[in-house]
Amino acid sequence: MRKSRFSEEQIIAILKESEAPSSHGTKVLYNSPEALLVSEALRHSALLTDLYELTMAAAYFENGFRANASFELFVRSLPPQRGYLLAAGLEQALDFLENVRFQPEDISFLRRHSAFAHVSDAFFDYLKTFRFTGEVWAVPEGTPIFSEEPLLRVTGPIIEAQIVETFLLSTLTFQTMIASKAARVVAAAGGRGVVEFGSRRAHGPGAGVLAARAAYIGGCTGTSNVSAGARFGIPIFGTLAHSFVMAYSDEEEAFRRFQQVFPDHSVLLVDTYDTLAAIEKIIHSGLRPKSVRLDSGNLVDLSRQVRCRLDQAGLAETRIFASGDLDEFVIADLLARGAQIDAFGVGTALATSKDAPALGGVYKLVDVASGDAPSYRAKFSEEKTTHPGRKQVFRLSNSDGSFREDVIARESERYPEAELLLGPVMREGKRIVPSPNLVQTRARARRELSRLPETCRRLQNPEPYPVRFSRELEALLEDLRHGLAGKKGAGPRSDDHL
Repeated sequence: MRKSRFSEEQIIAILKESEAPSSHGTKVLYNSPEALLVSEALRHSALLTDLYELTMAAAYFENGFRANASFELFVRSLPPQRGYLLAAGLEQALDFLENVRFQPEDISFLRRHSAFAHVSDAFFDYLKTFRFTGEVWAVPEGTPIFSEEPLLRVTGPIIEAQIVETFLLSTLTFQTMIASKAARVVAAAGGRGVVEFGSRRAHGPGAGVLAARAAYIGGCTGTSNVSAGARFGIPIFGTLAHSFVMAYSDEEEAFRRFQQVFPDHSVLLVDTYDTLAAIEKIIHSGLRPKSVRLDSGNLVDLSRQVRCRLDQAGLAETRIFASGDLDEFVIADLLARGAQIDAFGVGTALATSKDAPALGGVYKLVDVASGDAPSYRAKFSEEKTTHPGRKQVFRLSNSDGSFREDVIARESERYPEAELLLGPVMREGKRIVPSPNLVQTRARARRELSRLPETCRRLQNPEPYPVRFSRELEALLEDLRHGLAGKKGAGPRSDDHL
């Protein structure tokens, strides 16, 4: 094993230095146990960003560059086997934008960082009163979206718009990823309930809570995460673990003890020892659980045998709940082979979107204010070209209401017969539309997904949904490309298109 470059004494010294009192007499907590507690201030901390956002902010400030700018957030390409994405995470994004602040200890930390050694005190004074004061247009949560389509557009002072990039990308792409996965799992279940069970496998407690929220938007019946239930009003569900059964010397006694406490909604886990033997114990003891849960074994054969015995014993109302390393592909296969399962608990594959654990989200500059008109910006590097200017997504439908095609166009264009996906949600740093509740958002997602072509909703080998750039937008891109080519050799200029 390769040794650290630092001795133990040096590491301790570094940690102690990072905990030194700030110039305001406030202890910086970033390396102490207290920092592990997620407070409201931390949830809205402007330090929830990448360092280069702050170094760019300082460079803008020191050079007096205070222009308004527009950035758009989108996903470059869909993950494998995905025919669509389902937008989610906007609520947390807007909450952050309304409340983002630099706390005194945040500013003290930055002052001491070597990267800011040559930055003036005026920049840190600016951070004391930092607020987001810009405008936001966004796609509503629960809306199907596709690659290259902006989920969100931020327009405001360039420093403000730059600093919030990391948080916006993180929260929007994460929840969109989970909501999209949930929609696939729910579709595979064919009308049977799906409960999100993944908190213990999520990438941290906070991720577990937001995964539960996104999964509910994607169509899950509820979650096992109690915090998500308390914060968002999501229905919460729970059964019992193998440890409860094992804690008693007799399996039947464990079942009876549990049902005594939860007579109306007990779900008994029956695979701790022998699944079919456990079912016989339930029948012979006169217990009438709401559900029994299968967590291992051949779920097709076991579910059939369990259903048969329950029905024979007059327990036709007892449902069969299945869990254990399930995803949309496993669920579809189980049902295709005749499994008698009424509902599913899906954990790891859902809370981490295991087969596609990250989206290629980007946040790109599209214009900078220049006098009375915007100065357009675009990127021309191979395979990463971006289109300039503020955009709108126009969704065209067939006569039966199903979606036919999307057009990504300049925001000034008009397609009278189309639905506009991006709408204003924030102005001068404040929300201008009320937040829909999650039940409404979930219903919107179900309704909008049903309007997608069946071919692009397939679990495997979906057909691409038609999305194109408008001619006017393509022409603007080419104008910029030719204009940049004409400037080559003339030296850099402040209005060069980036």
